Formats: sequence, structure tokens, C-alpha cells
Amino acid sequence: MSQTRILTAAALAAALSASAAFAQQQQQQRLNGTIERVDGNTIYAKGRDGGAITLKLADNATVTAVLKATVADIKPGAYIGSGAMPQPDGSQKAVEVHIFAKPQADNGHHYAGWYGAPNGTMTNGFVEPSGTVGAALSGRGEPSFMVKYHDGEKRIIVPANAHIARYTAGSKDDLKAGAAFRAQTATKQADGTYTTTNISVGRDGGQPF
Repeated sequence: MSQTRILTAAALAAALSASAAFAQQQQQQRLNGTIERVDGNTIYAKGRDGGAITLKLADNATVTAVLKATVADIKPGAYIGSGAMPQPDGSQKAVEVHIFAKPQADNGHHYAGWYGAPNGTMTNGFVEPSGTVGAALSGRGEPSFMVKYHDGEKRIIVPANAHIARYTAGSKDDLKAGAAFRAQTATKQADGTYTTTNISVGRDGGQPF
């Protein structure tokens, strides 16, 4: 085979690999809804749009339980994630606050372009141990706290209507009819069902988001 043919074959193989990877990425979706029934590893649910969802869990799927929480549950040193709207003074006004059971591997981040609000941001990191989480920090009558991540820090202001949830290790016993769920990366199959290796599910009225 000539040098040109070898290069052409290599380029074609790379293109096909990239195309396959893109197609797989396109099939992955974020699913939210309410569980209607569970049969073994298969969840039959209703999506937020009212459509039927069939979601099959891997045998080793990770289940995370989501519980209701308040500002009082946001402790210094906790690892949190907050979807928010940027304010003129550089602070971030929370739409939602996630209190995670353990830190992410990258020790946190801040970025613009979060999908949950106009001009939204996402900040993940550790609640600064200095000071307390309370209204006096923001000067606006709303609780706030400082979040530190690997290359910076942001002040998060928490209005009364912010959605706050706490995450903890769950089990398949949490997968019950009536519970809200979220699958961050579900892969759509040819028959219209979905598969996933991880799922978050509300416990005691908690709401994944």
C-alpha cells in the first residue's frame, strides 16, 4: 500500500471514529421525571413533559439520594455547587445550591453559561471556614457565603426562593413510585429506552434538579 493510501485510510478511520463518538454523545440526554414503578433494574417513569420514560440501570449503577435542605445545612468546609445569576458587584445570586457528599476531583470551578438561568453561572467549591453563613455577610438581608475553588473564589447570595438540596449515598431501595429522579447522562437506545450508570432520586420529598 502506498504512503498516500495509508494516510487516506488513517484519515478515514479517524473520521469514522470521531463520527461514532459524536453520534454517541448526541444520544446522551439529561432525564428528569417522576418514578411510576420499578421492575428489577428497569424504571418506568413520567418525564417533566408528561412523556413516558423507560430507564434501565446498570447492575452496578450508583444511586444518590437527594434530601431537602436549608441555609442552615450549608456549613463551613462543605463542598457545594451553585447555579446562579451574576450580580453587578461580582457576587452570584443562587437559583439552586447543591450540598455534595464529597468533593469533585478537580477541587471546584466557576464558569459562565449555566443552562438554568439567563447569563447563568455554575460555581463548585468549598464554603470558606472563616465567618458564618448569614445575612450579615451580604448586607442585603439575604444569607451569603464565600466559595473557594482551585483558582479563585465567589460570594454566593442565597435568596428565600433558592432551591437547596443535600446529597448522600443512596440505594435501589430509594427508587420508589412517586419519587422524583434525575439521570444526568442517560443514553438513548434504538428502541427508545434509555440506559444509565448513575441516578439521583428524591428521598423524603427531596427534589433532584
